[in-house]
Amino acid sequence: MPLPRTRRPAPRRTPRSVVAVTALALLGAGTVAPPAVAAPQQERRTSTQPVIGAPEKGRGGCAEIPAVLPHLEQWPRVQSRVKTNKAIERKVAATVARMSLAEKVGQMTQPEITSITPEEVGQYAIGSVLNGGGAWPDRDKHASAADWLALADAYWQASVSTGQKIPVMWGIDAVHGNNNVFGATVFPHNIGLGAAHDPCLIRDIGEATAEQVRATGQDWAFAPTVAVARDDRWGRAYESFSEDARIQRAYGYEATRGLQGNSAHGPDGEHVIATAKHWIGDGGTEGGKDQGVTTASEDEMRNVHAQGYYGAIAAGTQSVMVSFNSWTNEALGIDEGKLHGSRYAVNGILKEKMGFDGLVVSDWNGIGQVTGCTNASCPQAVNAGIDIVMVPADWKAFIANTIAQVESGEIPMARIDDAVTRILRVKHRAGLMEAPKPSERAFAGQDAALEHRALAREAVRKSLVLLKNEGNALPLKRTAKVLVVGKSADSIQNQTGGWTLSWQGTGNSNADFPTGTSILGGLQEALGEAHVTHSATGEGVDPAAYDAVVAVIGETPYAEGNGDLAKRSLDFSRLHPQDTATLDRVSGKGAPVITVYVGGRPLLMNKELNRSDAFVAAWLPGTEGGGVADVLVGTEHDFTGRLSFSWPKEACQSPLNAGQEGYDPLFPLGHGLTKGQGSDLGSLPEDAPARCGDSGGGSGPATEDLELFVRQDVAPYKAYIGSPDNWGGTEVGNDVNAVVAHTNINVRTTDVNVQQDARKARWTGTGPAQFYLQSEPADLSGWLAAEGALVFDAIVTQKPTARTVLSMHCTWPCFSEVEATSLFSGLPLGAKTTVKVPLSCFDTGALDFEAVNTPFLVYTEGALEAAFANVRWVPGAADDADAVACADLT
Repeated sequence: MPLPRTRRPAPRRTPRSVVAVTALALLGAGTVAPPAVAAPQQERRTSTQPVIGAPEKGRGGCAEIPAVLPHLEQWPRVQSRVKTNKAIERKVAATVARMSLAEKVGQMTQPEITSITPEEVGQYAIGSVLNGGGAWPDRDKHASAADWLALADAYWQASVSTGQKIPVMWGIDAVHGNNNVFGATVFPHNIGLGAAHDPCLIRDIGEATAEQVRATGQDWAFAPTVAVARDDRWGRAYESFSEDARIQRAYGYEATRGLQGNSAHGPDGEHVIATAKHWIGDGGTEGGKDQGVTTASEDEMRNVHAQGYYGAIAAGTQSVMVSFNSWTNEALGIDEGKLHGSRYAVNGILKEKMGFDGLVVSDWNGIGQVTGCTNASCPQAVNAGIDIVMVPADWKAFIANTIAQVESGEIPMARIDDAVTRILRVKHRAGLMEAPKPSERAFAGQDAALEHRALAREAVRKSLVLLKNEGNALPLKRTAKVLVVGKSADSIQNQTGGWTLSWQGTGNSNADFPTGTSILGGLQEALGEAHVTHSATGEGVDPAAYDAVVAVIGETPYAEGNGDLAKRSLDFSRLHPQDTATLDRVSGKGAPVITVYVGGRPLLMNKELNRSDAFVAAWLPGTEGGGVADVLVGTEHDFTGRLSFSWPKEACQSPLNAGQEGYDPLFPLGHGLTKGQGSDLGSLPEDAPARCGDSGGGSGPATEDLELFVRQDVAPYKAYIGSPDNWGGTEVGNDVNAVVAHTNINVRTTDVNVQQDARKARWTGTGPAQFYLQSEPADLSGWLAAEGALVFDAIVTQKPTARTVLSMHCTWPCFSEVEATSLFSGLPLGAKTTVKVPLSCFDTGALDFEAVNTPFLVYTEGALEAAFANVRWVPGAADDADAVACADLT
């Protein structure tokens, strides 16, 4: 057994508040930044392919954020710092020549740890495994580093004990620290790090994350995300460093360098394999819809969305993950469809034009979204250039299908050999072929490697952006007596956000973060507990008895899909009315109010700004809430953060990016105050619509879908169950880990189209119950006028045993229903069906379409089990050939 490794000191860095070389910092606080991407220069076209290598270095020896990015007329060749090693290439070729087809396909297959045993890893020659968010050894959320290492050792031992003895590697979503692991320090999410404008900080966090991952036995981090988020409605906006591609370019380089180290041979024994994701254009989808359609031109893809990849590949990233989105623009002749099946995007651009020689991995069941494919079969994706297929549960079928497709010639053997060559090349470069078992490697099991609190606290301080400071409300004096209010003040769950212990970041409590500090805890530390009073709602407390009020408000955790805002208003007061109510209780009551916003994107917060004397965007700061208090209290630390995303002044002002025509934000890209600067915003307008872009509410026929449930409740609609236990309704909520139950019905999260996108309702057969979506009454007559239909995806797993109805309500007893027993009985068991019920079926005179509060309700008096996803009203769908005939609803 080797001697335990000691934690090395963090690299020595030149102290600084922000990186002075950035154009944003040079402008100074509060001024308008330059366009996020420079306007295309009129360069002379040339047949010579441009070449991109290591970036220019700034202070601390880190990549500088360039003042402008040169416009690229062609896809560039990217020179990786990791060079071809002829000895490795010979070893790889020899191994590939010895391998059977089954062994090769095994190397290309990546199951999830809850679906595969160590014995199966050896039996099927599996090349890699992953754990999804919320998957832990023995399904134990509090699994120790030793538990993780024991499972890693078991997988490794199985892989080297049979066949070609090729070690398995384990990939993990360590996207803001090793965030899946109990006790690990969690860093701010990328949106906050972008506001720091500090590439050296990104390098140091990458290196610390590598230590954390090594501590629990993984070899491979699915990070960094280098998406350029261009629409804040996207639920993954907080995973993007910025709307500004210049920041992504520099950060992609340094994040990769931190994770993988500086070696030109590849990741060394103290680092891990990095992954640039998600290739390509995931931050540019229409409407910010996750896994949606990106209509960008090839020029925009090359000059905006690819910039982070240029940085990451130049730094030597050894893997790239493909994106769920499509790339389609009929007017421009672009029809790549789902990128998992795009041979041009993956093989043509990434591998051939850019010269990437590492491995390409799919996303979670991403191949199943390619036309003609399933989660277990997709020759198109393999032929497109995907080398490792993330197939969490259906991996045995995938192996069998892929072998058959090679044997039939549908997938050329040369493509299989290329994929395996790339996989083995990366394993050799990372030293995995000679490394001991995970528990005997650097940092294995070391608590010190999991904890990087000082670095995380520094990152929090640098990420804070001061947007308002009137009457010298900040800084707080160290002798101040402070009232702290707001739901997020003492919630480490809210301040860490998605991708923390669980996939969506929900279901956590402060006890799940034993080394973490809430923002309240940080203020108590800075001011003394005797000087801090906490009231989550501010009810029953007199603010005038205090020197100041600190209100910590914001979003609650979400991750991909569930965080999308779609057509919803960006108005924070509509999304989180309880927070605005809290501010109403303390604002103007005799003490200045300092509001701290905890959230994953800029939102319209005019009401909240009006009720605040000072306003701080803290983003999602992670487990070190004390970093917020460091800057709020005293003068030792100033605000140095500058917006890396533009801040809206209107509720429907998205997309909003510097450089676009008519750019008119409330706070521009690069804005941020220091404590020495005041502000005078005046009274901001507070009127804002509830939804954006919908047509149909009393204004003629609807032209767009009315979304009710898309992976989660679509505000203002919420899901409920009702039964004799509580006919008033029990809210289901959006916690994907929760089960909401009455005696006669229970509801949980399940999969229909993509991961955790549906609610499965199980009626037990013990009595009547209903599952429904409800809001305040609204005029929905436009969808009836547009020949609309109620549309939803369903998977029935138990057919109804008693009378079942679909109904719509306009506040009981105003309602209309159709008999749906035959409808649900006729759906195939276990298979997805898209159901379309014309709204005219409900137009019997009993339903007031101008005051509908419940647009979807399923009721039965017996047993029934069905999963529901993508519930919506769709204009024109009543005329579709597969729409249900009203006469058949009996």
